[in-house]
Amino acid sequence: MSKTDWPLYEVFIRARSGLSHRHFGSIHAADETMALDHARDLYTRRNEGVSIWVVKSTEIVASDPADSDSLFEPAADKIYRHPTFYKIPDDVENI
Repeated sequence: MSKTDWPLYEVFIRARSGLSHRHFGSIHAADETMALDHARDLYTRRNEGVSIWVVKSTEIVASDPADSDSLFEPAADKIYRHPTFYKIPDDVENI
């Protein structure tokens, strides 16, 4: 397998404990172990991360932005999920 045939991996890094992983970029690698090694060498050279995820790009499934109305529309009719219409009593502290 030549280097041009290596699969593409997406790299996600968590900068500190308690934070979420963020997408940092993409790399080509022969396997998962090599992808982790390359991601560490390329994206965390100055000890910026505490955790690295690598995922084959072909394994990521995403929604189409054009379908956002039909995908997220069912939540719009559930106004009880966001209690913006309730009156807060005066003796309740508003945080």
